[in-house]
Amino acid sequence: MSTARTTDYTGSCLCGGVAYTVAGDLRPVDYCHCSQCRKTSGHFVAATACDSGQLTLTSDASLCWYESSPNAMRGFCEVCGSSLFWRPAHGRHISIMAGTLDPPTGLEAIEHIFVADASDYHTIADGLPQHAGEPGL
Repeated sequence: MSTARTTDYTGSCLCGGVAYTVAGDLRPVDYCHCSQCRKTSGHFVAATACDSGQLTLTSDASLCWYESSPNAMRGFCEVCGSSLFWRPAHGRHISIMAGTLDPPTGLEAIEHIFVADASDYHTIADGLPQHAGEPGL
């Protein structure tokens, strides 16, 4: 983390039907270019993550989960369509779409993942490390 925080992170969807807090640190932001992230967001996804136990839903009235693959679920607001979460089947952590966090976050982007799936209209030119798939695989 780039800055130490003394309060929880907060975030929500566009309409406020889904709201959450995160107690503790968040992982630096990854930019994911996989086809599923592109299709759910309209571009690439900027996501952070926390241990599942650190995330508390303070409002989940419109939260809907979609099984996007046998390995993961995606959480979104069924009212406004905001993409909020990505949860792997093992459930140990949950990814949070960084744009849903209330600023200031103090987070920094550290890498691009699944660049082999990136669309042809976008040139990655920010100097961050690029990985064809998931790092470490």
